[in-house]
Amino acid sequence: MNSLAITRVALTQWQAMDDDQLVGRGDISPRPDGRLFVSIDAWHDAVFDRLAAAMLAKTRRPLHTVVDECDTELLSRWGRAGFTTRRREWEYLVPTDPRATGLGSAPIPTGITVVPVGRAQAEPLRVVDRLIRDEVEATVGWQEMPAEILSGVDGDTIVDPSKYAAAQRADEYLGLLRLVQVTRLPRIGLIAVRADQRRRGIARAMLAQTLGALHELGTTTATAEVNESNRAATALFEGIGSRRVNSNVELVLR
Repeated sequence: MNSLAITRVALTQWQAMDDDQLVGRGDISPRPDGRLFVSIDAWHDAVFDRLAAAMLAKTRRPLHTVVDECDTELLSRWGRAGFTTRRREWEYLVPTDPRATGLGSAPIPTGITVVPVGRAQAEPLRVVDRLIRDEVEATVGWQEMPAEILSGVDGDTIVDPSKYAAAQRADEYLGLLRLVQVTRLPRIGLIAVRADQRRRGIARAMLAQTLGALHELGTTTATAEVNESNRAATALFEGIGSRRVNSNVELVLR
């Protein structure tokens, strides 16, 4: 690949061309918490390394990326670029049948109503989302939440309210759950409850309603990702019969 040329084609995009053929591309994506995530798509090690060198030379640090832990080749490539492991997320297969999860008899906390996915109102979602984010940022830091964080106009993190369920008390939401369809299986991308309302069974109630609705539609399994250091979330999902099947690692270059 003596004719390989690396070109920055946009503020956050690079391309690798071999003669007139596109052989690789790279992207930089900012997250709402300020972190920058990098991705590179290239078949050959030499192309990857050249793209990485060009991108890293022009991008501020720290810089992050997420890799399937089973993809040892890609992990090795990022390792050559100087990236190291920052944290790990476990991927779970989650049964939806109430008889398997034990959630069919899960009580709904007094005064709480679970608003199903697709029926939650945008503004109350944004209020509770912002409150929970501020609480997390003041403790462990939002960087310990799921690596895949959505962002819309002006930093709005409730990009599509139709993907959310919520726990409601009177006219306010106390917690939220995001459900997205990825390939064949729906994924629970986020489940969170206000700090002053935890340990009341609200998260279990949202899971019970959401998984039960999926089961009624004929979907037998969903997926979820949990930070390995989040003991409460790990206990919640493993307590309903979820099975750990994979892991993703977030890498960082400082």
